[in-house]
Amino acid sequence: MPQRSLFICLGLLLATHAHAQHDPQRNATQQIAVGNFEKFEQEIAKGEADDPETRFVRMMAALKQGKMNEAVDQARAALDSGLSFERLVAGPRELLAPLRETEEWNAWMAEFGGDRIRLVHGPMLGAVTDSSASIWVRTANPASVSVKIGDREFGPVKTSAASDHTAVVGLDGLEAATEYDYQVLVDGKPVEAEETHFTTSPKVGEGARFHVAFGGGAGYVPKWEYMWDTIAKFQPQAMLMLGDNVYIDQPEFRLCQDYCYYRRQARPEWRRLVARTPMYAIYDDHDFGDNDCIPGPEIEKPAWKREVWNVFRQNWVNPSYGGGESQPGCWFDFRIGDVHFIMLDGRYYRDLKGGSMLGPVQLAWLKETLKGSDGTFKVICSPVPWTANIKPGSKDPWDGYPEEREAIFSFIEDNDIEGVFLVSADRHRTDLRTTERSNGYTLFEFESSKLTNRHTHKVVKTPGLIWGHNETCSFGLMRFDTTAADPSVTFECVDIDGEVLETYTLPVSRLK
Repeated sequence: MPQRSLFICLGLLLATHAHAQHDPQRNATQQIAVGNFEKFEQEIAKGEADDPETRFVRMMAALKQGKMNEAVDQARAALDSGLSFERLVAGPRELLAPLRETEEWNAWMAEFGGDRIRLVHGPMLGAVTDSSASIWVRTANPASVSVKIGDREFGPVKTSAASDHTAVVGLDGLEAATEYDYQVLVDGKPVEAEETHFTTSPKVGEGARFHVAFGGGAGYVPKWEYMWDTIAKFQPQAMLMLGDNVYIDQPEFRLCQDYCYYRRQARPEWRRLVARTPMYAIYDDHDFGDNDCIPGPEIEKPAWKREVWNVFRQNWVNPSYGGGESQPGCWFDFRIGDVHFIMLDGRYYRDLKGGSMLGPVQLAWLKETLKGSDGTFKVICSPVPWTANIKPGSKDPWDGYPEEREAIFSFIEDNDIEGVFLVSADRHRTDLRTTERSNGYTLFEFESSKLTNRHTHKVVKTPGLIWGHNETCSFGLMRFDTTAADPSVTFECVDIDGEVLETYTLPVSRLK
């Protein structure tokens, strides 16, 4: 393997890093994956013994070691502590398969109505346009899934073990800016779900008023999972998940990925939000590789890249994923009214030695997309910050790739592309900053990445800092009004309890 393709992040195979954000159950799951049960005991002991997540992880460890009696006891204790039976149904299925062969499993199926459980995760809404939408689900067993709106039925689409029992049902022929109620059917039977309604986007190209929420840094902290209900109360037209959407930090082992995705997807707060809010997701280091990872420019090296990408696709409902099978990635774009959102992949092709975060294919796509855009606003969304010195001494943000950053900014100026501003995540706080440009208009950057994280980063006072907030969990909200004579976007910093802490209104006339 060429030197520049080496996976620079150390310690992946042993998964010994316990970053400040990570919880003991996640750390212990890493040790199950690698079979280090001495280290497992050290990690799981840091969690509350009676926590249902602790019990669940202890059950997984017992199953991994073939200790069936202990696994059954821990599963029962987890259920008694409040774990939903759907968690056991969802899996990780390969590891939990022996549990399904026990007499106790049959008893639990009767006790918790397991034979009636058809949907374990979702529905999740995504890829909403002015005439279409997509609905993602994960079923309890291989099944046929369809979606009904009124008298129309869309689908069916099959789920299977090969797709991790997920399916995406496409809806078409919808009217712009119209609210719809929908119902998910599994094997022809309707399933119960909350908040199964959505509003299609305003007509593409036309001025509109709407708002979009965004953030990153969504570590699993149960007491802060009500963040998803808080965001839902604002009824955003879209929610942008900009990386570190779950904290996995172990790309070599599917067990770790499944565990981290499944526990979030099982949360009722999350399910209420995603059932009604179009979700758009890109990854960053903690949900792609490991902390500050630099995997190199090759498609198939390291070997785990494509599999991580496949898992990512199975757990989201984006309009597209990079260049598809021939050029994997998570970059894509979409429009709401006359606002153009451009989502970037900052990890798959990251090559510090070669000086590129995006790779040549994605960079060419970005330039072509920007040049061809007629959006009043063009919102370029990155998993890491653009502003210089925002993480002093680090090459993980765009500071590590200054030539490519300058090439993008210069391209915007050389081609007279108006209405561009920047959005990012990664830093555990919410900031609004500006970068002065000698040959073009000032570039605004709205950054937020403390949705549910424990860990906090201080507000770094770079030139152009307008405001920063790091005292509580928060998210960014962008309120667009492109119906005005001078269209504008208002940036809001909103805390986990729904209080708007900071605002700033930017008219498009300043982006020319």
